[in-house]
Amino acid sequence: MALNWIWIAFFAIAFIMAAGRTILYGDLAVWSDIMNSSFSQAAFAFEISLGLTGVLTLWLGIMKIGEKGGVINYFGRLISPFFSRLFPGIPKDHPAMGAIFMNISANMLGLDNAATPMGLQAMQEMQKLNDKKDTATDAMIMFLVLNSSGLCLIPISIMMYRAQGGASNPTDIFLPILIATAIATLVGLVALCIKQKIKMDWVIWSWLLGIGAVVTAVVMYFNSLPADRVELYSTFAANVILFCVIIAFIGAGVRKRINVYDTFIEGAKEGFKTAVMIIPYLVAILVAIGMFRASGALDAFTSWVETGVGALGFDTQWVGALPTMLMKPLSGSGSCAMMLDVMKEHGADAFVSRVAAAVRGSTDTTFYILAVYFGSVGVMKTRYAAGYALLADLTGAVAAVIVAYFFFG
Repeated sequence: MALNWIWIAFFAIAFIMAAGRTILYGDLAVWSDIMNSSFSQAAFAFEISLGLTGVLTLWLGIMKIGEKGGVINYFGRLISPFFSRLFPGIPKDHPAMGAIFMNISANMLGLDNAATPMGLQAMQEMQKLNDKKDTATDAMIMFLVLNSSGLCLIPISIMMYRAQGGASNPTDIFLPILIATAIATLVGLVALCIKQKIKMDWVIWSWLLGIGAVVTAVVMYFNSLPADRVELYSTFAANVILFCVIIAFIGAGVRKRINVYDTFIEGAKEGFKTAVMIIPYLVAILVAIGMFRASGALDAFTSWVETGVGALGFDTQWVGALPTMLMKPLSGSGSCAMMLDVMKEHGADAFVSRVAAAVRGSTDTTFYILAVYFGSVGVMKTRYAAGYALLADLTGAVAAVIVAYFFFG
């Protein structure tokens, strides 16, 4: 229901802004901008789906091999003490557990192209347990919020963009992003545990402390490396791990004496169907976002915030990163464009550029995730998923600004 009203609000605010600009300033072109944006965003949504088709076909084929080879179930048993508490509605040995683990692991390594197909596989497995096929289960919502908070140990893409922008030390944003995304994940997880009445026992806390130890170890290791080696080593580690997963899945299939090729084709066909299924959901979200942005509502809000912050006597340097912050839950490409625009205008080493990069890497793209993941299984009633995902987004953005001031202010 929350997503329904948010979607309506995008159109309503865009109309009010356009009407105001026409009445007050005689701006007639804004209506053309809005409608042109709706057409271009609809085409863009199809392009995204088309681009995902190959990736989904590949990875759902690989996942099918892992499922029949027993690897997914093995991962499910491995993390069942922790996940069985976070996802009490999923049986311990269900394939969904392994798919969830694979998805979250891929996200932590910054492997977006691999994480999405694994996440869609997890949603399809959870849908098999869903008695109300059009309504999100508690387990689905927990999974979506964990994805939205976007815990990432290696923000490869952000460091790459900073390097291309001419930053003197492209990796200096690594630690602020890691801290911000860890805080967002923790807040989202704890808030949902309270909402879903999940008891935070010693098992959950021990796993959280273990994840915290891993984050700390990663921070200490990469902090000890020369600046020019951080991106190289992080990219190397992520890709080696990913290729090892593929080899492990194929090896497990051979060991089980299954026809690996035919199994891959079986899963690949599911990937193609999934890519087609998500097109309407992507069009709905991206068109609404595009019209909202084209109306000038985003720019107006940024201007109001900067005026208000200045009037209160606070530092306004970070406000230049606000468009990135506001666009982040709405569009990954949009927030990336906002970040690059800030870097182009102020320079990659400017404080506001570092804030924008930290915000960009602090969480994932909430509405894209909601549209793709729920759309892939036909869930229309998302319940409170959007609200708690946005809570994680807000937490990550605020944490990113504060941490940026601590490191660079």
